[in-house]
Amino acid sequence: MNLNIISLFSGAGGLDLGFQNVGFQVIWSNEYDKNIWETHEVNFPNTILNKKSINLINEKEIPSCIGIIGGPPCQSFSEAGAKRGTGDDRGKLFWDYIRVLKDKKPIFFVAENVSGLLAERHKNDLDSFLEAFEKAGYNVNVNLYNASDYGVP
Repeated sequence: MNLNIISLFSGAGGLDLGFQNVGFQVIWSNEYDKNIWETHEVNFPNTILNKKSINLINEKEIPSCIGIIGGPPCQSFSEAGAKRGTGDDRGKLFWDYIRVLKDKKPIFFVAENVSGLLAERHKNDLDSFLEAFEKAGYNVNVNLYNASDYGVP
């Protein structure tokens, strides 16, 4: 079975590594932060790393896959941030994740973010994201996990 997935907002590749460790092949990833590129390239030498801003990427540039993983920027939803949600340009990038998802139509996706997205002040944003995922044909579950419960600092 083809286990090719793509990673959006990849960062240094923590989520990618988890999927790789259970047998998935991250064939293409996207990260715009130039301070992270070298780390990602060292960690994933066989993965194509696209370095453009996601809002400048045409979906046709992205290969087909069975899954999409990624963590759209969290600063706009973080309890430590300005809490502007999609009122902030970084918060709007969640829509680009959904745009790519709708075009690629993988069998699954994981969109990771911070617990602040569940705050009442972001309810409209979260509801809009969930509605868009469902309109794209996905059954969506929202779960809050504490990484320390899984041995992760």
